[in-house]
Amino acid sequence: MNYCFHDPLTEANLVLNVGEPHLEHSFFAETRKAVLTVVWNRGPDQYIWLDGEPQLFPAGCFAPLTMNQTFRFERARDVVSWQFDKPLYCIEDNDREVSCVGFLFWGQRGFLTIAADAAQSEAVDLLLRLFVSEFEARDPIQGEMLRALLKRLLLTLNRLAKAQNLHAGFQDADLDIVRRFNVLVEKNFRRLHQVQDYAELLHKSPKTLANLFGQYNNQTPLAVIHARVVLEAKRLLLYTDSSVKEIAYQLGFEDVSHFSRLFKKSLGLTPGELRAAPARHLPGFGPA
Repeated sequence: MNYCFHDPLTEANLVLNVGEPHLEHSFFAETRKAVLTVVWNRGPDQYIWLDGEPQLFPAGCFAPLTMNQTFRFERARDVVSWQFDKPLYCIEDNDREVSCVGFLFWGQRGFLTIAADAAQSEAVDLLLRLFVSEFEARDPIQGEMLRALLKRLLLTLNRLAKAQNLHAGFQDADLDIVRRFNVLVEKNFRRLHQVQDYAELLHKSPKTLANLFGQYNNQTPLAVIHARVVLEAKRLLLYTDSSVKEIAYQLGFEDVSHFSRLFKKSLGLTPGELRAAPARHLPGFGPA
């Protein structure tokens, strides 16, 4: 079933998919659909093809997906998804109110899966039934009710994600700095490539950021910046016809050789080699 809410006044949208046979998103083909997505695998283990790469999506797990990711599922019928846009619920504007719920989407790099035990899954299943009921209500407060249910879902998953991915000694204030760093990288990676640039925006020293990331995930801030640049380059190589030179320029590199060296160091392939690689890198790879 597919349930849709649209507010013509604010242009807010929320879509709930339950057991739909086709659930996918192509960022470069659907650039106007700037939505955040939460998915729940209610079936056995399966794969999600994320930016052309297969990722294991374990049974019973949840996962947040951002608007600039391209994805499809091995068995979409087993997946429940909530997709919402900024007019419906802005993560950044509501972040303080909901206690760093932005951690779900901006606190981690890569594919974040969130496990749930039987009681937690039952609670979300009840929440799912409330969503369906509200989608069918069609009254003046429908939008506010759906927004409240979405907030509850995000808070529930945020709590589980933090418990499963952060060690006990990592403080919320430190987590907020890491999250804000990730958000700034997401907004500025095409033009700012140095840790010092982001340290200045955060009013922190590069050493402070390095220490925080060392505690957080043993990854350096510079590695986070480079990973985001390379990921975007990979997407542009796979899903657009832009030349390597054009991609380098789009990502803020005047020297194409510098861009190519960074790319090969990260992926072990040159940009040209990736573009010519086998179809396993493409989003359509795998069972339909």
